[in-house]
Amino acid sequence: MTALPADALAALDDAVEDALAGGGEAGLRVLGYGEISTVVAWGAAGGEVACKRLPPFPDLARFDAYRGCVVGYLDRLRAAGVEPVATAVQGRPRPDGTVGAYCVQPRLPGDALLPSLLARGSDIEVERALEAVIDRIVACVSSRLGLDGQLSNWAQIDGALRYLDVSTPLERDDQGHERLDGTVFLASLPWALRGVVSRFLLRDILDKYYDPRGVVLDLLGNLHKEGLHRHVPRAVEIAAARIAPAITADEVRRYYRGDARTWAFLQRARRFDRFWQRRVRRRVYPFLLPGRIDRRV
Repeated sequence: MTALPADALAALDDAVEDALAGGGEAGLRVLGYGEISTVVAWGAAGGEVACKRLPPFPDLARFDAYRGCVVGYLDRLRAAGVEPVATAVQGRPRPDGTVGAYCVQPRLPGDALLPSLLARGSDIEVERALEAVIDRIVACVSSRLGLDGQLSNWAQIDGALRYLDVSTPLERDDQGHERLDGTVFLASLPWALRGVVSRFLLRDILDKYYDPRGVVLDLLGNLHKEGLHRHVPRAVEIAAARIAPAITADEVRRYYRGDARTWAFLQRARRFDRFWQRRVRRRVYPFLLPGRIDRRV
């Protein structure tokens, strides 16, 4: 089972809204936090699934456009040799006209995720896994089709590599414009930052996902975040056989430090915004945020 029945979806959405109204995570089983979104476990008659909560959509038309974008992205990833985990994009219309939205996937065992595999695997297992991921990135990524290749977005299921993070479709048209409505990228940021990020930073942030070298550099930098920096030297060697100009270990370190600082700043801004919304404006803050993230910088 992937998609949730309507009653289970409604129960999930109610539970998330109740948790947000209470200012915590009561009633939820959080599986993990990304930089932008939160994944929770939810059960139904057919089994348990992992549900990534998306920013609420202002109306059904915007949600349907988003869902169509994700479905098209899934097809193009498969055509490019990247097999996504089974995914359903589901929305629950609310009385005020907004749509609570979720990206629903099977709940995978923790040891299937690539960071776990690299942490416990033998040298040959680690090498094969890194080769497989880098090969997929190089074959898939182009100026039209992007990928967020960081480690936690990959899993190995029955010996086959699967890709998880499809909730932000990275695809551009012939003119180089994002097919996805840009407000989806920015919805979780404080209102005061959205215009600045949209105008001055968003294009640069997204450009790296459309460049095989940029995606691989981000993947290697993620080894530091996951506490797997011991694998960087071998990963650099594997990448050098596939990427030009070659990526160096020093470049990986410098890149990760800069990337970590950027995301740390954005998380601080989101925590301040949460404080402002809850304590000053007395409003419900519409996102679940992680605690302190050890970025190992």
